Amino acid sequence: MTIVINRGSDLPEAAVKTLYEDAGWAVYTQDMPGLMQALANSLAVFTAWDGPQLVGLIRIVGDGKTIFYIQDILVLVSHKRRGIGTALLRKALAAYEHVRQKVLLTDDTPETRGFYEANGFRSCDKGDVVAFARFD
Repeated sequence: MTIVINRGSDLPEAAVKTLYEDAGWAVYTQDMPGLMQALANSLAVFTAWDGPQLVGLIRIVGDGKTIFYIQDILVLVSHKRRGIGTALLRKALAAYEHVRQKVLLTDDTPETRGFYEANGFRSCDKGDVVAFARFD
């Protein structure tokens, strides 16, 4: 398997829908025009391709100077545990290595916690900062 990582948000809508639904993120795909606009408005989108198949994506929002936020990171279930998520994350981190604050909000599962901790992130519940969120 040769995975190719690209940068850009001009993606086939059907492939994006498949990726998000495979991750169980159907709330996003209920408004595909909105999701596609969100991708287009992002600071950066990096995608992973297995031949013609979109198998992973990381979406970064922020100002690109002082902070960026990892909004989405997804890998097809069939392609998990192959280093694709790590490759996408590393590509995003390298593109914005000058940015001091790199933030994300995600589900607290052992798999997710392990992934981010293995990639140098610290959970706010174990550090010296606090995180707040509001979902309307």
